[in-house]
Amino acid sequence: MHAGPPTNGASGIRPGPDLAFAIEDAGSLEPAAVPTLRFGLRIDDARRAAIRSLALTVQVRIGATRRRYDKRDEERLVELFGQPAQWARSLQSLHWTNVPLQVGPFTQSTSVALPVPCTYDLEVSATRYFHALEDGEVPLEFLFSGTVFYAAEGGALQVAPIAWDCEAEYRLPVKTWRKTMDRHFPGSAWLRLDKDTFDRLYAYRARGALLTWENAVDSLLRAAGESDTEGPTSVPNLSGEVG
Repeated sequence: MHAGPPTNGASGIRPGPDLAFAIEDAGSLEPAAVPTLRFGLRIDDARRAAIRSLALTVQVRIGATRRRYDKRDEERLVELFGQPAQWARSLQSLHWTNVPLQVGPFTQSTSVALPVPCTYDLEVSATRYFHALEDGEVPLEFLFSGTVFYAAEGGALQVAPIAWDCEAEYRLPVKTWRKTMDRHFPGSAWLRLDKDTFDRLYAYRARGALLTWENAVDSLLRAAGESDTEGPTSVPNLSGEVG
């Protein structure tokens, strides 16, 4: 895989870099203001050019078709891919994120940290995918693009694009993602509501003098369970009216 089309000696310019990328390990980035995974990225240059810097954009994708799923996984992934009978058509790779990365000078090889911020927003497809899996590994695909700056003969600065086929793969343990999220949201999960629903829930919490949002939701769940046997009169009033 080439960083760009190499020049030849006739022009007096040193051949351009021949870059290869590999993900060597992964873990939680600490300290971090938001949940962030740290991937150990190794970059090798077969031509040993005097590289001044790399301006990379790393697209990270989830290779969902490259792992097996048990019955529980299938049930929890219905929202993303539909019923398992449809997966021959609907199961596909998911775009996770794009990450910019600046790499400093090196010759032949270097190792850098690639930080990938995570969100616990379950409206995001990648988060829903991770959250649905109990264990095992997530096949990740890293696609690299950008620009390499390197020194030619005599020290003149040269610029070349990163080749379109530069990529790497890594199988991320699900427990690594869960450990990262648990450090920031221990025993918690996020649920997004539209403004009208939130206002009604806020009014319900205030009327009941409930101390936390967990108390409010738990009250609603218990009432809904009671309504199955005692009738609709036990369902709490969420209209915003007193009564």
